[in-house]
Amino acid sequence: MSFFDLFWIFIVISSLQPVLQRRLVASRRLATIRSLEQKRGTRVILLIHRQESISLLGIPLSRYISIEDSEQVLRAIRLTPPHVPIDLILHTPGGLVLATEQIARALLRHKAKVTVFIPHYAMSGGTMLAMAADEIVMDENAVLGPVDPQLGNMPAASVLKVLDDKPISEIDDQTLVTADIARKAINQVQRFVRHLLEDEVPKQKIQPENIDRIIDALTTGRVTHDYPILVEEAQELGLPISVGLPTEIYSLMDLYPQPMTGRPSVQYIPMPYQTRPALPESAEQK
Repeated sequence: MSFFDLFWIFIVISSLQPVLQRRLVASRRLATIRSLEQKRGTRVILLIHRQESISLLGIPLSRYISIEDSEQVLRAIRLTPPHVPIDLILHTPGGLVLATEQIARALLRHKAKVTVFIPHYAMSGGTMLAMAADEIVMDENAVLGPVDPQLGNMPAASVLKVLDDKPISEIDDQTLVTADIARKAINQVQRFVRHLLEDEVPKQKIQPENIDRIIDALTTGRVTHDYPILVEEAQELGLPISVGLPTEIYSLMDLYPQPMTGRPSVQYIPMPYQTRPALPESAEQK
């Protein structure tokens, strides 16, 4: 065998290695998802975005909750029978309001229990999705974030503050129009968050006396939009949060390294669940 033959063999192996590695990682993901589903008796859905930017032709790219994500998550929920609980694993900086509200409403309508697991962070729209769940399970160092609306790069609450700080005659028309939109955006978000928190299916998850306090803390711009809400602070507000993630969730996060191009940000086992017939009881069990 000549040097050139060895060279071409090396080229072929080098080109196949990334493909084989991706398939191996994908197989390990599905095996871990299946293990967690069998352990908990649930449908597991992943919504994972890496906040760090990658570079493609010099253009920075980052992942966030998008319409494509909402399409995939809604399909996963549709494929889940009403009596099967859902476990949603969240790792996201937030994203589009439309996509977030679609997912949140679908989770809210699911009749069985919905649990959101947060291994690291679920900011902005991610926090809104967490509030749609019946239970939020977080790593002790994980964080949530405010859900106050943003108008471009400006917080809606800060735009309204201009109206309080300056006479109306000194404010230009563009700012007045933006302030009107800001007021509508805040009202819309507050109305939707209240709808999430007042959910009573399958049981009431938020004490009624805590709802207004949570809405005020998360939607009125009292802190910056990237403010990290720690587990203790979220519990004090009255959100249904517990600490302690299954080890399989940490294993799943290890299988989503940054950055990996071409991987889906939403993943689940697409086959619909079939109701299995119960085994007959033995004479000894009766």
